[in-house]
Amino acid sequence: MDKFRAACVQMRCGRDIGTNLDLAERLIREAAADGCAYIQTPEQTSTMEMSRKALMAIIAEQDADEGLKRMQALARELSVWLHIGSMSFLASDPATGEPKAANRSLVLTPDGSVVATYDKIHMFDVDLENGESYRESSSFEAGARAVSVALPWGELGLSICYDLRFPYLYRALCQQKGASILAIPSAFTKKTGEAHWQVLMRARAIECGAFVIAAAQGGTHENGRKTYGHSLIVDPWGKVLVEAEDETCFVAADIDMGQVAKCRQAIPSLTHDRSFDI
Repeated sequence: MDKFRAACVQMRCGRDIGTNLDLAERLIREAAADGCAYIQTPEQTSTMEMSRKALMAIIAEQDADEGLKRMQALARELSVWLHIGSMSFLASDPATGEPKAANRSLVLTPDGSVVATYDKIHMFDVDLENGESYRESSSFEAGARAVSVALPWGELGLSICYDLRFPYLYRALCQQKGASILAIPSAFTKKTGEAHWQVLMRARAIECGAFVIAAAQGGTHENGRKTYGHSLIVDPWGKVLVEAEDETCFVAADIDMGQVAKCRQAIPSLTHDRSFDI
């Protein structure tokens, strides 16, 4: 199976989990009706709650999370590979035992099973020039393990948003795990997105000779945060196959996995690493 249709679901989530999942379900159903076999939602599909106290009060452990169960039932009903870009689950700091959240991506099979999970490794702790400030590490426990999963069409390397800025993660996924598709679900800020979103996505695709699929949050959220949107799918040569414009929508593209081998043969940089001193 070398060809399939993939979709990015673009959302503008607020604080209410039920409302957000209603939106996700509607767009997932539309993408499935369009013939998409792999559907990806953005980072923080279930809630964009910024307050640590409020977040910890509304999330559950993964096995008890009703929102995840709803998404599993949907994947089973539609018989699609459903990639939840991320949801927040109760976790803890392994060193101190302090309660924290996990920013976790989940890949669901067409029978609704959770076949892979990935906890975001790189925390977005940043003060922007426009006055915006983010401290993900105060609420979330960083992951420590890179993850890939076999889809019917190729190996999918998992990542989330800020991971995009750390190219060695994607190179390792491709070289060590054989990834040919890179997932980068995101909630990129509007300011950084306008400057860097597309060029970094295209760079990761070109460097790795891999497809990049990146569903995003987009618009002004209930908490006042502004995210960039522009969910996109990029081919291994760096061509943008599709890019979202509306704040809430899905975009889809037909994927031909044969392009991966062609691009890697034309520019075999993944096999040309050399050790060096510095």
